[in-house]
Amino acid sequence: MSGPSLNKLGAHRSIHDGAVTEGRDLMEVLERVYREKHEKHAMIAAKALLDHWETRTIAHADSEEEGLYKRKLEDNPDISHTLSMLKRDHDLLRILVSEIKELLDGQGVTDDVLDRFKAIYVLVQIHNRDEEAHLLDHH
Repeated sequence: MSGPSLNKLGAHRSIHDGAVTEGRDLMEVLERVYREKHEKHAMIAAKALLDHWETRTIAHADSEEEGLYKRKLEDNPDISHTLSMLKRDHDLLRILVSEIKELLDGQGVTDDVLDRFKAIYVLVQIHNRDEEAHLLDHH
């Protein structure tokens, strides 16, 4: 999503909410099959969850940085600190995704992988709340 609708709270929030809900649901599946020691299914679920965060959230973050954030900074240079914090959130998400890939390739699904997925889930919720409060048009 790009353009004017990225500025509108309702449209933007629906993207955020959808990604968070899907991430939560996939995480629940991953946790269940991991807990039941179904290694093959846990790897499938982990890869699906990883793909979800990459294609939904990281791609959305890239779009925001290329469009929304630049426009907001042009409109109001005073928000540069807020934008830096939001971009840092995006960087942390990218770091966590990269670490998950390395862990999955080296060790398969482990508690460390689950911890990083949980960190993504919490970080995304905090980030979305801050972004919606500071950047989006509330009408």
